[in-house]
Amino acid sequence: MNFVEYLPRLGAGLFVSLQLTVISVVCGYIIGLLFALGSSSTRRWIRWPAITVVEIGRGIPALVVLYMVYFGLPAFGLLLENFAAAAAALTFTVAAYSSEMIRGGIMSVDRGQYEAAQALGLGATTRFLRIILPQGLRSSIPALMGLAIMSFQGTSLAYSISVNELMSQAYQVSTITFEYLAVYGITGLIYAAIAVPATWLSVLVERKLSQGT
Repeated sequence: MNFVEYLPRLGAGLFVSLQLTVISVVCGYIIGLLFALGSSSTRRWIRWPAITVVEIGRGIPALVVLYMVYFGLPAFGLLLENFAAAAAALTFTVAAYSSEMIRGGIMSVDRGQYEAAQALGLGATTRFLRIILPQGLRSSIPALMGLAIMSFQGTSLAYSISVNELMSQAYQVSTITFEYLAVYGITGLIYAAIAVPATWLSVLVERKLSQGT
């Protein structure tokens, strides 16, 4: 079998997977930050709804969320194309998990930072935005990088709703060639070629942060 002629199809699928990853990670982290702020709020009417949404998002498997968005929302008159549905579902899952990572980073900031900022006469909002939040986000970076890698791997779930991402293209190639083991082996190597270096990078960043650089 000549795999070279099928590599463009796998490359096209990889491009779609990377698009889903970028959308879900960028949007998910922004929404996750909002959830983290809501979960950390002293106001119960903000905190408990945010915690409830986050726990539901973490408790439901990403595949189930994907099916709920693609197959369930049309019952309410909201019909999304398969790519948009996959992006929305993965974004929600990323937001739920990243929320707890960001909240944990914020909670890990030493109490002395609060007291020092207060001693300087900084207001509560200024203290949080300029002192606490930057340090909390910095502490969350390694975990968020790991989540981004998992999100890239999780884009393979979009195959279940016919999104032409990497896994879907691999399936189509394998049905043509009947070389299932070889095709899926190459597909696995493509995932690994991106995930493994990204994992090494996250470890390097974690070490640099632990050294305070």
